[in-house]
Amino acid sequence: MARPTDASAGAKPTNHAVEPIAGGRPVGPCAIVIIGAAGDLTKRKLVPALYNLVREGLLADEFAVVGFARAPLGADGFRARLEQDMKQFATAPLTTDSWSWLKQRVEYCQADFNEAGAMEELAGRLGRVDAERGTRGNALFYLATAPEYFAEVVRKLAQAGLTREKDGSWRRVIVEKPFGRDLESARQLNRELRQLLDERQIYRIDHYLGKETVQNLLVFRFANGIFEPIWNRRYVDHVQITVAETVGVETRGNYYDRSGALRDMVPNHIFQLITLVAMEPPISFEADAVRDEQTKVLRAIAPLTPEEVLQRAVRGQYGDGMVKGRKLTAYRSDPKVQPTSGTETYVAMKLNVDNWRWTGVPFYLRVGKAMPRRFTEIAITFKRPPFTLFRDTPIEKLTPNQIIVTIQPDEGISLAFGAKIPGATVRLGGVQMDFKYADHFGSTPSTGYERLLYDAMAGDATLFQRADMVEAAWGVVDPILDVWRSLPPRAFPNYAAGSAGPKEADELLARDGRAWRPIEA
Repeated sequence: MARPTDASAGAKPTNHAVEPIAGGRPVGPCAIVIIGAAGDLTKRKLVPALYNLVREGLLADEFAVVGFARAPLGADGFRARLEQDMKQFATAPLTTDSWSWLKQRVEYCQADFNEAGAMEELAGRLGRVDAERGTRGNALFYLATAPEYFAEVVRKLAQAGLTREKDGSWRRVIVEKPFGRDLESARQLNRELRQLLDERQIYRIDHYLGKETVQNLLVFRFANGIFEPIWNRRYVDHVQITVAETVGVETRGNYYDRSGALRDMVPNHIFQLITLVAMEPPISFEADAVRDEQTKVLRAIAPLTPEEVLQRAVRGQYGDGMVKGRKLTAYRSDPKVQPTSGTETYVAMKLNVDNWRWTGVPFYLRVGKAMPRRFTEIAITFKRPPFTLFRDTPIEKLTPNQIIVTIQPDEGISLAFGAKIPGATVRLGGVQMDFKYADHFGSTPSTGYERLLYDAMAGDATLFQRADMVEAAWGVVDPILDVWRSLPPRAFPNYAAGSAGPKEADELLARDGRAWRPIEA
């Protein structure tokens, strides 16, 4: 059956011709094996993302998906379950041709990876898929399991010969975050993985890097001559990065109470955004050239001393409150959370990137649950010009210029600047020029995983973290964890659900004469 494409079916007209990923070239033959295929990640993100790649014509005819899980489903049962799940979680309408094309390439292997012979059974299934579909021995293993099983699953795969590359085929493994719980556990995980795999076979995935605006940061900075010359300490006053969620912990109480906002978001999502904002121009867009520059940024972030942690890092936990008109009970009220839990649901901190470009420019970051509004943004605030020209006018202050990169929910980039308000006197008003992806290029159905899965199949590791990046990030976070472990919080909960966070976060910026951008709904 020929690979279908829905690229033109019902497509929204756009202002420009837009090429799909990699100019519309399908990836080569391969099979994706999802270890833990009966879980939420498969139905919510992975299969909808693969379906979107089918619609764009980006999967080869020689393609297959093999689900591996303990659930007693069988191939037909697994396909039927996925079809039901897709009716709820697909980001684009299900069309008969595209879904049939994908569904008939889905296989299932019921087993527990700890069972004797389980991986050998998977190897046999992959052999049959290879013969039937012509996948040429290429396989991408996606570990959709709990983090504590990552190393053990890879060990079992290796023992069964499933990670061995031969006769020109490739084998790769995608590892979901979190990559460890601290620096030592991250190092241990990296050691265990690299005993079994080459670094080039390991793809540490962070779904934030699948978002268009995140990927566009490099293009925005390095392909536009008007921005890069002012992207440094001479012109930039400070940088703010905000990740705000309206939800609480929902069904993740068990995981979240062991993790917290710092581990869950900062060494991966937040630090990836910082590296893309702060990195030097790479010598090329090859994966290691880009990641070399990202690693340099992480190594240039000065770890905080214990005294600095107390002054420049803030933690919070939400109490009862109202979020978007609905009541949200306190974090400690969740039945899966300890009633005296000291786990943080909010983090704010001030970091410095101690290199030539950024010395003296503070990077403020905050991440929180139960916020008034859901959004993720990067705001680069530029220094104010001198007031001399306006000394005889009734202008008390000049609005600083800002470049605001919105990552979710409405991906886009804004430029804020001052302009004269019409009238006989000189009065300045702040104005904003907005670029939104959906308005300019049309809306593309996306889960955030399409580009990442495509790149992993294509062997492009640019958007995936390398071992040294992971360890450098944990090296910054570890001192904060140490202080917070030794000094349990005394005032939790310290912000109401639906508020903008604890007052200590506002004081963090106020001490520098600055303020957070508004977070109100």
